[in-house]
Amino acid sequence: MDELDKKILNLLQEDAMLPVAEIAEKIGSSKSVCWRRIQRLQTDGIIKDRVALLDHNKVGLDIILFAQVKMTAHGRRLPHFIEIIRDIPQILECYTLMGNVDFLLKIVVKDIQEYEDLWWHQLSQIEGVQEINSTIAMTAVKHTTKLPLSHGG
Repeated sequence: MDELDKKILNLLQEDAMLPVAEIAEKIGSSKSVCWRRIQRLQTDGIIKDRVALLDHNKVGLDIILFAQVKMTAHGRRLPHFIEIIRDIPQILECYTLMGNVDFLLKIVVKDIQEYEDLWWHQLSQIEGVQEINSTIAMTAVKHTTKLPLSHGG
């Protein structure tokens, strides 16, 4: 990946719907070169998806929270847990962690009642879940999906 690829990726991270002609103009390249590079970046899996980012509040999902999940034992239970949470639409992100906690979940819900239902009827019922500690996010001080390509990417 060279500097031209990084310029293209930075522009697409700001607006994935930019026309190829506009990207080419902004980076000082031809449309055909720019189009081929975008196609290669997609084929290589560097560009995973092109999506619309929604305002969670404007679609009625007012609560973002993080749940730290500790499992009783590992082995066969971790893949089972992962399989189940992949099918829960309120869970936006899941990370395996090193340390005292096994998973960190980013969850979005319309209200606390919805999270309580999710907690009681789904999360706490998964075999092997020992403990769930939840923290409600109050204000997003920084939220971005843009990767810092110019800083070692």
